[in-house]
Amino acid sequence: MNKIFRWIGLLLIISTLSGCFYWMRVYQTYSQMDEFDENFSITADDVFNLNFKQPKLYSDDFISLLKVQPTTKSGTELERQWGYLFKKIDKDNKIIQPEISFYFNLNFNSKDQLKQWTLSSLFLHIAPAEFLEVSIRSIAGAEINKTTRQLKANTDSFEKISTDLPQKKQILSQLGEPVEITDKEENEVYLYHFLLQTDEIEDGYEDRALNKVELTFDKKTDELIKMSGYFVGLKISIKYRNYLVKKEDPLAFVLDNKSQLSNRFSCVDSIRHFLCRERV
Repeated sequence: MNKIFRWIGLLLIISTLSGCFYWMRVYQTYSQMDEFDENFSITADDVFNLNFKQPKLYSDDFISLLKVQPTTKSGTELERQWGYLFKKIDKDNKIIQPEISFYFNLNFNSKDQLKQWTLSSLFLHIAPAEFLEVSIRSIAGAEINKTTRQLKANTDSFEKISTDLPQKKQILSQLGEPVEITDKEENEVYLYHFLLQTDEIEDGYEDRALNKVELTFDKKTDELIKMSGYFVGLKISIKYRNYLVKKEDPLAFVLDNKSQLSNRFSCVDSIRHFLCRERV
C-alpha cells in the first residue's frame, strides 16, 4: 500500500513538469532504493565511484533534467564518459587563481545507460563520505512534498553514524576564502560560488551555470553543521547533526564507518537531486 501512495505522489510531482517523458526511469531508479545494497554499490578512495548494478537512466535523461551539456564528452562505443567541471569564482565572477575546482563524472555503458557516477575529492571536504551515505540511504521511504517537489527524509527512521564533524580550518584550507560571510547569533554562514564550465545551456536556464554552496559553522566549536547548495539547478541540503548518534543514547546502533563505507553507498544522490531541484 505504501508503494502505491509513493507512486501516486511521485507521479503528481513529475506530471507538473512539462516534457518529462523520462519520469518512468526516474521512478524506477528511485524505487530501487528499497533494495539498496542489491541495486547500488560504492568504491571510495580519493573519489567516490557510485555504481548502478541495474541501470535505468540514459544520457538523454540527464540533459532533460539538467538543461545543460557537460564540460567534456569522451569514450568509445562500449563506454562513454561525461564530465562536469566547476571552478571557484570571486564576487566579480572571475575564476580564482590558482584554480580551485571540483567535478563529477557520469559513465555510461554500451546501451547508453548510467552505470557509474564519480565525485571528486574536493567535494568530499564539503560533504564527507559518511554523511553522504546516510543522507542518501534515508531517501528510501522519504516523505514526498507535492507542493515543493521535494523529498524529506525522516531522520529518526535510519541508522545513525558516529564520527567527528568537519572543522572550519580544514575546509578553508581546501576551499579558500568565501565570497560572503553571514554572521548569525550562534553560527556563521560561508557562501562560495562555482562556475560550471560548459558552452551549451538551454535557453531560459542560463543561471544554472552559477553554482552556490553555503556552509554553516557553529561559532563555539567551528564545526560544519550544515551544507546546502545549488548545482546545475539541483538542490542539496545536509544537516550533519541529524545523522549523528546521540552520545546520551547508549543503545544507539553505531555504524562502523571504515568497514561499512567501503562496500555501501548509493548512486541515488543523482535521483535526490532530480526530485529536489527548483524550476526556473
